[in-house]
Amino acid sequence: MAAVAPGSYEPAGELKFGQVGLANLRILSFDVERLAAEMRERVERAPKLFARAAVLVDFGSLPRCPGPAEARALLAALRGAGVCPVGLAFGTDAVEQLARELDLPVLAKFRAQYERPGAAGPAPEPAPAPAAAVPEPPPAAVPARAPAATGLMHGQPVRSGQQVYAQGRDLIVTATVGAGAEVIADGSVHVYGALRGRALAGAQGDGTARIFCREFHAELVAIAGQYKVMEEIPRDLRGKPVQVWLDQDRLRIEEFA
Repeated sequence: MAAVAPGSYEPAGELKFGQVGLANLRILSFDVERLAAEMRERVERAPKLFARAAVLVDFGSLPRCPGPAEARALLAALRGAGVCPVGLAFGTDAVEQLARELDLPVLAKFRAQYERPGAAGPAPEPAPAPAAAVPEPPPAAVPARAPAATGLMHGQPVRSGQQVYAQGRDLIVTATVGAGAEVIADGSVHVYGALRGRALAGAQGDGTARIFCREFHAELVAIAGQYKVMEEIPRDLRGKPVQVWLDQDRLRIEEFA
């Protein structure tokens, strides 16, 4: 191997951290055969979307974390069904230990599929009683209300493999969203060109978010984790202006003028 002169080192690889699109599989019942069958059906129904998709496995809804042998059987079954498990969702110490034994990373799950705003959390500990009564301080001035966040405007085409995410606000795309591209917003998604890729609104669980587009050819649309793929969408809506919204946890897609 040739020696590298001091001060002239060039790295062989450039490491960057960024957003990565992952499918999150929350395990509700640890039934390997059933889970594999469900995943195989998804892949067969929408191969362009799910075949060899990177999948994050989440054991957080199970009463206990599975052991290494059980987890390996599940991962093998998922690979046989046509997807690629790439890590475990962040969870308990038991999940951390399991990830080490499986030689897999632990990643923060994309919360859209699981959480809703206002979900109950652990109750706060009661504050200790004061040693002696003290006069109450005068009421604090009411702070000025923060202005609402404006939507993120994106004026360039979103090409295959690209992802645009509007954190805490709406996303407005004034160009085309190509096949294999992904647009995500914590609020609503507005596409004023053709939508050929994937659109996910309400990414932090906002069920009131909507998706609007002028020309509908989407591979997938999702609101607060409820999704439909192209094969489940009526053919008479393709190429039309549509809006997508949730009606009692049921995803609805209709044409609008």
